[in-house]
Amino acid sequence: MPTAGQPEEVPARGKRADAQRNRETLLAAAAEVFVASGVDAPIREIAARAGVGLGTIYRHFPTRADLVVAVYRHQVEACAEAGPSLLAGTDSPFTALRRWVDLFVDFLVTKHGLANALQSDSGGFEALHAYFLDRLVPVCAQLLDAAVEAGEIRPGTQAYELMRGIGNLCIGRDGDPRYDPRRLVDLLLRGLREPRAT
Repeated sequence: MPTAGQPEEVPARGKRADAQRNRETLLAAAAEVFVASGVDAPIREIAARAGVGLGTIYRHFPTRADLVVAVYRHQVEACAEAGPSLLAGTDSPFTALRRWVDLFVDFLVTKHGLANALQSDSGGFEALHAYFLDRLVPVCAQLLDAAVEAGEIRPGTQAYELMRGIGNLCIGRDGDPRYDPRRLVDLLLRGLREPRAT
């Protein structure tokens, strides 16, 4: 028991939880800054958005590349975990698929900038791309299968081809304010519907 004037020690588990929360806050802030300002945005901008000092960022992520890779992986995990949650939280698997695709498009907008930053390390980029496919293709397949089973979409669409098609639609967004990939992604999803489900 601590004596008067001695601070009570914080349990190691509490410190680890705080460190994990700080890391999550940093990754979310970095993703927002990367979308708004690109992956070359000043680290101080990320620190300000996260409400932390520069030292905290460098303690977690010693280099910009470490931060870029961590944001990429964080975004993949968030997208992967959302699929089953959306499916469990709605009566319509197609609605769950549509909401997941919205999150996937958000991820692709961030990922595009991250992918450009990672091109200089092609080996590392290939490993991250494989990780992306391993985590997200099964989630998309689960959502598609549920929507087919519910009679809401036609059978036969493969998860990889749907994700690839959405990715290709998102590429055209760069530098053209008249182009809205979400509108075309919506048209693509409508094309999956069974006639009686529209």
